[in-house]
Amino acid sequence: MKNKLSIIFLSIFLIFSSLLPMNSCKERDETTECFPSVSINVVLNLNLPAYFDLQTVGWLYTNEQSDGTRGLVVVKLPAGGFKVYDRNAPHLCPADDTTLVVENNLYLVCPQDNSKWLLTTGEPMQGNTAGFLPKTYPTSYNPSSNILTIYN
Repeated sequence: MKNKLSIIFLSIFLIFSSLLPMNSCKERDETTECFPSVSINVVLNLNLPAYFDLQTVGWLYTNEQSDGTRGLVVVKLPAGGFKVYDRNAPHLCPADDTTLVVENNLYLVCPQDNSKWLLTTGEPMQGNTAGFLPKTYPTSYNPSSNILTIYN
């Protein structure tokens, strides 16, 4: 009887421990394990000239206080709404040449290995991007005040 209980508990333990690695990527938002975890709390007044590119379809870099370790890429989408990406490459540990840049107003590109993601969706396009999506942050937009809040 003791052996049966031991086997049952061992089986349950193995099942749960095998599920943990599958969930770990979801907890990291599809980024590498060494991706920095920082608080994001940015409020952008889109009425200001600095944010003119976000009044219509467009994008810009932000480097405000509390916007991550390397800033953000804020994208105004053609269908309305916003997409906000962290500028740390999601598939590599941070280094001098792993800050994402926008290329041709179409792609997010990692300068180190030329991996690319589509700017409007984050869909991987080329390179070592398999399973790694750019880290995104939720937004709240108030159209009456034209204020965009980015947070995590």
